[in-house]
Order: sequence, then C-alpha cells, then structure tokens
Amino acid sequence: MFIKEYISDVYRAVSSLLKGMKTTGHYFIRPKEIITQQYPDNRAQMKLPERFRGEVVMSHDDNNEHACTGCTACELACPNATIKIITKFDTTPEGKKKKALDTFVYHLELCTMCNLCVEACPTSAIKMAQTFEHSVYDRNKLLKKLNQPGSKLRAGVE
Repeated sequence: MFIKEYISDVYRAVSSLLKGMKTTGHYFIRPKEIITQQYPDNRAQMKLPERFRGEVVMSHDDNNEHACTGCTACELACPNATIKIITKFDTTPEGKKKKALDTFVYHLELCTMCNLCVEACPTSAIKMAQTFEHSVYDRNKLLKKLNQPGSKLRAGVE
C-alpha cells in the first residue's frame, strides 16, 4: 500500500514538472510570445495597461488653473481618509462669498488606489496617473499637495 502511494506521488510530481517544462520550452522556441516584462531593465519601453491605477493627480492647464471647486465629494468618497480638502471663502465680484479650494492634501501611504475619489468628482478635476515607483526613505515624501502654488479655479467650472 505504501509503495503504491509513493509511486503515484512520484508519477504526479514528474508529470507536473514535465507540464511546466513544456510551457517553458514553448516560450523558449517562440520568444515573441513572451508577455512578461523585464522590469527595471525595460523602463523606457514599458507599457502599462490603460486601466492601471498608480496615484491620484490633479490636472492643471498652461495658465495654472484646475477644475477643483473644493466640494469635498472626493474626500467623502474615500474609504480611508486619504484625501483632505482644505477650503477657504473667496469674495466674488458681486460681493458674495464662495467656497474655493485652498489646499488638496493627498496621503499616498494610505491610498488603496480604489478610484472612488475619481468617480465621485463632479468636475473630473482628479484622475489616476500611471506612476508606480513610490519607494521612499522618508515617509513625509508620501504626503502630497496636489494643487500647485498659486493655482486657481478654471473659468466656467462650477
């Protein structure tokens, strides 16, 4: 009984090994079909999938204007408090006070890249970038301010 189980185990192990070697031999003969990317050797020509989520970024145009109104929808949608929106009140030319973005704080070390903040944004002010190399020695470098200094709300965005 023991010998029968032993021979059966050896047979399954050898067949599993040969199945893996068959796959390896297939790619050895046809190197054009290999889909594994050799990171970091191929950084220059590396292509990430379009749906890849790296980190949240806020787009600014050439005039240093963004589309964030400071509505805090992204902050409320974030499941683990990665985003903190600090707002201020600006006075419009008509004399009315209007809420505006002061600082958009993003804690990259807390982010799960779930994309809920991007989906919640009514003005599409933020998006997920394709950056993925986030290793740092100082944890404070993972705290990011997404709005650029001196940036303002793009005209026509409400």
